[in-house]
Amino acid sequence: MDVVSQGAVVVQLPGMHSLSVLDQASFTRLYDRCADDLLVFFTRRTLDPQIALDLWAETFAQAFAARRRFRGRDGQAKSWLYGIAYRQLAHYYRRGQAEMRALERLGLQQPAFAEDDVARLIERADVSALRGHCAHGFSRLRPPLREAVRLRVIRELPYEQVAILLGVSEQAARARVSRGLRALQHEVPHDLPTPTRAEVTP
Repeated sequence: MDVVSQGAVVVQLPGMHSLSVLDQASFTRLYDRCADDLLVFFTRRTLDPQIALDLWAETFAQAFAARRRFRGRDGQAKSWLYGIAYRQLAHYYRRGQAEMRALERLGLQQPAFAEDDVARLIERADVSALRGHCAHGFSRLRPPLREAVRLRVIRELPYEQVAILLGVSEQAARARVSRGLRALQHEVPHDLPTPTRAEVTP
């Protein structure tokens, strides 16, 4: 995390800007225009800044790797990017963890937060209020998912401790949390200026 200014959380993906690529300027403009909002997008849907950062990084890495396959006008690039973002989010809901394949393939480092940046992102995404909305939907969750979400999202315990308390593997704990959050999506307002699924062009 390198720059935080005027309430915006601006993350730099280490190594990306140093790569010499076709139409680097266009991709950099897309990155600069969408990076902050995309990170908030993921944070509001996972309620977990670190998972959000992992999804954010892989989304940009996949977009970077696929940049030559993009077909459309400059104004359609944001919808194309969010199409990738929705797929990353769906993968997280299914598997309980973010993909890292494109980051690894490009040899890019996984970005990390500074402590102050986490607090600012949580404030920008209004995570506290979203957690409150989720709490109202707990009664609709199956008990194993409800307890997993309570431990991770409400009590903010690390996944290792969540797994111990649930008596399952860490991977299983992650999967329960992600499935619980997916089930709670209708409880959480996502009133951000991002494309709807109908507007996204994969």
